[in-house]
Amino acid sequence: MAAKASELEFEDIIRQLLKQIGEDPGREGLLKTPSRVAAMYGFLTKGYNEDPEKVLKKAVFTERYSEMVIVRDIDFFSLCEHHLVPFYGKCHIAYIPDGKIIGLSKMPRIVEVFARRLQVQERLTQQIAETIFRHLKPLGIGVVMEAKHLCMMMRGVEQHDTVATTSAMLGTFRDDVKTRSEFLTLIHRSLPS
Repeated sequence: MAAKASELEFEDIIRQLLKQIGEDPGREGLLKTPSRVAAMYGFLTKGYNEDPEKVLKKAVFTERYSEMVIVRDIDFFSLCEHHLVPFYGKCHIAYIPDGKIIGLSKMPRIVEVFARRLQVQERLTQQIAETIFRHLKPLGIGVVMEAKHLCMMMRGVEQHDTVATTSAMLGTFRDDVKTRSEFLTLIHRSLPS
């Protein structure tokens, strides 16, 4: 019951917002907009209800592999906490195992858990790296995120082709320049056609 009341309150806020911008929430095209927006924000912020530790819990396996593992070009979408508009792009994650590997599909899942919250790109990058590092205990981990921010594209400076790049390097990725360079080279190498 409380969840329904919360959704109805959210819908009322959207009706008020429509009025504030000069719209008529009673007109045909906007009648269902409050419920659609409430459902959309429920989806876009579902990461608050997900535990990243549970996502990783059953996905760690013992393996003697000791070379770099990379999952690159992970699509992500998030909401900028400053303007509540999207930023989106690609995430690249690499780690060097220390006796344990992680199911590859869990890396995009971890990205999604943190991206589906109000964010700044810098914190998002760090949260992904720290969570995997803490859970997997690899020799090192690197995360690079490249994103376009609608708050920069649609308003203010109106820069349409600007890409923000952030990184988080832990363990050998921070301490060893060669490891970091290998990662950065590999994520920007084109895949063969």
